[in-house]
Amino acid sequence: MAVHDFNSQRLWLDVPLVGDGEHALSRDQANYVRNVLRLGDGAEILVFNGQDGEWRTRVALHGKRDCVLKFHHQTRPQTAPGSLIYMFAPLKRARLDYMVQKAVEMGVGQLWPVLTRRTVAERVNLDRMRANAIEAAEQCGILSIPEIEVPEPLPARLARWPATVPLVFCDEGAAITDPVAALEALKANINEKQGDGPDKCPVGILIGPEGGFDGDERAILRSKPFVTAISLGPRVMRADTAAVAALALVNAVLGDWS
Repeated sequence: MAVHDFNSQRLWLDVPLVGDGEHALSRDQANYVRNVLRLGDGAEILVFNGQDGEWRTRVALHGKRDCVLKFHHQTRPQTAPGSLIYMFAPLKRARLDYMVQKAVEMGVGQLWPVLTRRTVAERVNLDRMRANAIEAAEQCGILSIPEIEVPEPLPARLARWPATVPLVFCDEGAAITDPVAALEALKANINEKQGDGPDKCPVGILIGPEGGFDGDERAILRSKPFVTAISLGPRVMRADTAAVAALALVNAVLGDWS
């Protein structure tokens, strides 16, 4: 396994990465490298694009504003995206930023906003979500950028959910109050059906809005055979806190922490 370099700055590029190639940065990226990161001519920076692994590049400054990155060698091969699918009711601006960043840091491979009856955010800025996902990946040595889906009403999304993919539903009224016990039972069921191989089965996690799901939404969720309800304990959590707690639990029992 390649060792992460946490001392070098990282930058996401939307271009193919190849040996002996080079890339002229956009004006905004050049300003970021020159004036925010304060990298001088000949400095090194790691780059990735979510497809071609991570590459070490050297900075070549041109004039007062332009900057070219010259690819030197690959430091890490591309890794597969995370197997977690995170489905959530969007929050308002700053808290949605936080939630997206934490989800990326914890290995989510797909972000699926869903609209519920108590969703507080009227609009979802997908470009802003992607920018936050990229920033989290840059800062944490992650090589894949999660796919971000267009928001969709919860019933429509559930109707299209793959029946073979388990969906963990965070519900304060879950029959089993111990979330680890509920997830261990789900794990046993997955292993019985698919075997305990090296590849992790995709798993979805659903976090509701601040006011929680209404009765009809909860009834729909409980009627689906692929849904497992888990409790997050006796305390009431904000949705962004609940996201971190749920992702940690699922990663520990079903994800790549186990």
